[in-house]
Amino acid sequence: MTGFNEDELVAVVRKILSDQSSEVRLGPGDDAALVRMGPHLGVLTTDMLVEGVHFVRDAISARDLGYKALTVNVSDVAAMGGSPRYGLVSLGLPPDIESAWVVELFGGLRDAAAEYAMSLVGGDMSRAREVVVSIAVTGEVAKNGAVTRAGARPGDCVVVTGRLGAAGGGLRLAQAPSHEVGVALASEWGRELLTAQVRPVARVGEGQTLAQAGATAMMDISDGLAIDLSRLCRESGVAATVRLVDVPVAPQLFELQRHLPVEPLDLALSGGDDYELLAALPAEAVASAAKRVLERFGTPLTRIGDIREGGGLIAIEADGSERPLEPRGWDHFGG
Repeated sequence: MTGFNEDELVAVVRKILSDQSSEVRLGPGDDAALVRMGPHLGVLTTDMLVEGVHFVRDAISARDLGYKALTVNVSDVAAMGGSPRYGLVSLGLPPDIESAWVVELFGGLRDAAAEYAMSLVGGDMSRAREVVVSIAVTGEVAKNGAVTRAGARPGDCVVVTGRLGAAGGGLRLAQAPSHEVGVALASEWGRELLTAQVRPVARVGEGQTLAQAGATAMMDISDGLAIDLSRLCRESGVAATVRLVDVPVAPQLFELQRHLPVEPLDLALSGGDDYELLAALPAEAVASAAKRVLERFGTPLTRIGDIREGGGLIAIEADGSERPLEPRGWDHFGG
């Protein structure tokens, strides 16, 4: 498929679906949709993992695939400041899939559902050429508690949870010839990188804490910090700076660099699949929010830059010089 990238395609879909019921608070284009449902807002999201696009079957266990498929959807709910409630699972299965593989897949789905205190309540199955795992998750958030991508204001600070780049490093490690990285695969740091790729963590509690702290905009980092921050800026109509020395790079990447030609900072900026939270916070709220997130969940919260007037991303080097930051990351339809 050529001639457009993912963001351009989403923009066209948003125009087509712009005529919405009054019960729809937020339609396509964010991490999740928001609809009026009784005393709360319903948070609705869906995501799919396609064999050959998002995963290679031989490189991930069925159990890990199931766990990841549900977790990435829960992460979208977390990015709105919400709580996940129910999930639906749809599968496309090729003829060579055995029943034991499907049982293991559902074992991983069940593990993730238990981790996030939600229930899987149904779905669908069909024959397909490749494995397709499509999940829809519903959640809820207080009527005035949802955080979207569209509220960042000049003067806000840009913050991220956790460490970045580990999932991208895990993918590079998994794809490397085993004779080149045998020592790495057997190491603790190598296993941590692989785990980050196949077993991401949805920051549900952290998202709620950031929302309560006054986050003006928020999203999860699924495609890479740079490209996702550029999307937040576009929706908010602002620019953002990123102080490169402050980006929290996963420390395991510096070990990986000794075995493979990788650049840790590049993986942190554009590796994707981290599912950490990216948020804009008023400057006066950052210190207290960081303290609460660390005390409650053991998750670091790092200020990496600021929101400015204008558009686009600006990288700030260690010496204070500035340059444009290219919004690189995963794009399903881009070059």
